[in-house]
Amino acid sequence: MNNNNIDRLHSATQIIIVPGYKFKIVDILITNFHQPKSTLLMLVAAFIGNKWEAVYDFALKNNFRFLSYGDSSVLFR
Repeated sequence: MNNNNIDRLHSATQIIIVPGYKFKIVDILITNFHQPKSTLLMLVAAFIGNKWEAVYDFALKNNFRFLSYGDSSVLFR
């Protein structure tokens, strides 16, 4: 892959998906289990609504692994 000899890229965005966001194209989200209060958890909450709490409660009670090398989930709207 050609990276034009760039070893870093600094950027910013004002875009964030939070509960209330209206998804227009996707019906399925494949993701791992994220930390509490993270922006990625907000994405999950936006995608499946209040059901995210039951999903995470199930994962905790069944010793699922969290974070980058943890278990993943397939979420449907």
